[in-house]
Amino acid sequence: MDTRTAPARLRIARLREALQAHHLHGVLVPSSDPHISEYLPGHWQGREWFSGFSGSAGTLVVTLTDAALFADGRYWEQAERELQGSGIELVKIPTGAAVHHLDWIASHLKTGETLGVDGMVLGLAAAQQLRAATDRAGIVLRTDLDPLASAWDERPALPAAAIYDHVAPYSPMSRAAKLDIVRAGMAQHGATHHFVSTVDDIAWITNLRGSDVDYNPVFLAHLLVSTTGATLYVGAGKVPAALAAQLANEGITLADYAQASSGLAALPRDARLLIDPRRVTLGLREAAAQGVTLIEAINPSTLAKSRKTAEEAAHIREAMAEDGVAMCHFYAWFEKAKASGERITEITIDEKLTAERARRPGFVGLSFPTIAGFNSNGAMPHYRALPELHSVIEGNGLLLIDSGGQYLGGTTDITRVWPVGTITADHRRDFTLVLKGTLNLSRARFPKGTPSPMLDSLARAPLWAESLEYGHGTGHGVGYFLNVHEGPQSISKAIPDAHMAMLPGMITSIEPGLYKPGRWGVRIENLVLNVEAPSSEFGDFLQFETLTLCPIDTRCIDMSLMRADEIAWLNQYHAMVRERLAPRLQAPEDRAALAWLMERTAAI
Repeated sequence: MDTRTAPARLRIARLREALQAHHLHGVLVPSSDPHISEYLPGHWQGREWFSGFSGSAGTLVVTLTDAALFADGRYWEQAERELQGSGIELVKIPTGAAVHHLDWIASHLKTGETLGVDGMVLGLAAAQQLRAATDRAGIVLRTDLDPLASAWDERPALPAAAIYDHVAPYSPMSRAAKLDIVRAGMAQHGATHHFVSTVDDIAWITNLRGSDVDYNPVFLAHLLVSTTGATLYVGAGKVPAALAAQLANEGITLADYAQASSGLAALPRDARLLIDPRRVTLGLREAAAQGVTLIEAINPSTLAKSRKTAEEAAHIREAMAEDGVAMCHFYAWFEKAKASGERITEITIDEKLTAERARRPGFVGLSFPTIAGFNSNGAMPHYRALPELHSVIEGNGLLLIDSGGQYLGGTTDITRVWPVGTITADHRRDFTLVLKGTLNLSRARFPKGTPSPMLDSLARAPLWAESLEYGHGTGHGVGYFLNVHEGPQSISKAIPDAHMAMLPGMITSIEPGLYKPGRWGVRIENLVLNVEAPSSEFGDFLQFETLTLCPIDTRCIDMSLMRADEIAWLNQYHAMVRERLAPRLQAPEDRAALAWLMERTAAI
């Protein structure tokens, strides 16, 4: 390979020309957009375009002479491969929240030199950290331009897909009721206006859905709510005329997406504007008119949408059952095909599993890219098989499959590990320790309002007892036909804050793991719903209802490590899976899937 003509090297050269034209000495390219999204539309995937690194998280910094990509342990192997020939240094950071790039900037730019970053995609918290670092180093910070624009001729346009109504029975709460919740939150803070940029919050408030962001049924928009009305800033023509008229009748006016900053600038001087500092960018915050009082607090919708109603929970259970049926069909096919010697690759698994989900009622799309990792590939938590780089499922070892679907009535996310050929005692030990962590947390009971990070150690304890650990969080919140990763709760090592309280109706993943680089990985994931537990003189308590319906492969278990109560819970879970799924597998074409289900849910 001629590294002088590597695409990333040529693109970095063009970016440096743009820096010189703007009198900049460096540029920061975060993995972000004006909505602080996890999955970015192509228009804002500048970090990937210029560096060639395709991981879902990372930060790129380019100066006139140097370039560095900052990525955490989930992506090191992938980044090393994708950065070859680019001239970009990989800086390995411990977590996605680490700020090593700030020190790198301070050491690679001189006092008086200028760093550029697009303030419209820079979150407030990140902006505060960056400004403090550049001020200390005497570096000038410019946030009023997009340094990438003139260097990226091939930049994708903003998505133009139509927006649609998430209608009954799947949206049991009306737009009016949700706006009432938002305005009640505004009133608590004495706010006259509230600006929302996060696309999942906007989709929840408006009961609208779209397809602007891969894997999440959301659309690009900003929303400005007053005490009497609301303005939705959205791309022209994206809302069909009939739906636009319906929104207008309900007090929601449409305006062009590009006018959001102008709408903030036009607020009356006595306005009191509520913004969420974790969910709005510097550029949009600075657009507010002079004299407007800024009130910083969490979006009222963020907490409200995390607590699913009883009607939503019922639809989610139905979606889980449909997802479970799809997996029964897939795994029945997989085991039969493997036994017959059919060639199966990680790509095949993705295609077949997606096809089975697509057959289910209410299916809209995947909730994230399927992770099918065999042996060493399973040791990379965010691995994704690509046509040019993937494994054949042959020989012996463990196959990890992490997948999920978006249904009109809910969002699913499940990870299972399956034995291929002959597995070893070490395989079974690792699998069982992870399973014990999943069971330990799944069986927990805790006081209502417990900060979610406090539960994290329950899943890690069986692994910690053997001096083992995993580098990702144990659980993330899940949306209702929305983002598969949703806050505010997070079962992780995060420092708890008041918004992470566990409350009834929240849906969270439980997914401990164990990864042996170059060998194999294990992760066992279910989604759970916070439900009321018996109360006592010590207050109200919660426990988990396991929502995911798919067998956990007992062939991978080292029974000598399992306690009787753990075996009893697993048997009860498998009995529930069988009871819920078997009635849906009674047609002639379901026979193989039903037989697989009955075998894999047999009591141990």
